[in-house]
Amino acid sequence: MSNVPSDLRYTKDHEWVRVEGTQATIGITDHAQKQLGDVVFVELPKAGDTFSLSDPMGSLESVKAVAEFYAPLSGKVNEINDAVNDEPELVNTDPYGEGWLVKIQIADSSQLSQLLSADQYKEYIKQDES
Repeated sequence: MSNVPSDLRYTKDHEWVRVEGTQATIGITDHAQKQLGDVVFVELPKAGDTFSLSDPMGSLESVKAVAEFYAPLSGKVNEINDAVNDEPELVNTDPYGEGWLVKIQIADSSQLSQLLSADQYKEYIKQDES
């Protein structure tokens, strides 16, 4: 089974969210990177870009497919992870650490309640894996 850290929140589109005050760090889950295979290119938004809940934020290209990732919360991009532009394989090797994608300023904290807990996400991907 995929690694699902208990301190993060998740979406059904396989993004993870680490909330720190009014900022959220976003990446794709271990499950998502396994489904994609080896990530060879990452397209990220620009700092200052604003997104609404569920807007496409960028894409990940692997040897098998191109997958978009979506805004798990509305907000403005504060920072992007330049390291994944240079080393897209970080998304595969360390999806919850060095392979994070963007940091956003959360616009509407009430949206946090729509995210899945680690246990809910584990149940959700169990259906995928069976």
